[in-house]
Amino acid sequence: MATNIQKINERSGWQELTDGMYIAGRGTSKDFNTGEWRTDTPIYIEDECRQCLICTPVCPDSCIPVVNGKRTAFDLDHCKGCGICVKACPFGAIVMEGGK
Repeated sequence: MATNIQKINERSGWQELTDGMYIAGRGTSKDFNTGEWRTDTPIYIEDECRQCLICTPVCPDSCIPVVNGKRTAFDLDHCKGCGICVKACPFGAIVMEGGK
């Protein structure tokens, strides 16, 4: 059963939801600004960054874009503030700050 997830909202009944363990579509996270859930925000300290790019693959939400081989500012529309990038950065170029 393929469900159109664009039609699912807070008023949808259980019959309209996707089957468990079933992926209804791909790349759907781009359709939702999940960064609204964030309570802590990562701050990129550009002067401390050595462009090792270790932070990029560890981000579970792909919120650290790389342009022309260099990391850029966070995609805060999708970052949930998990802090994994902070722990991965060996140079202290990312810190967490409370709030959105």
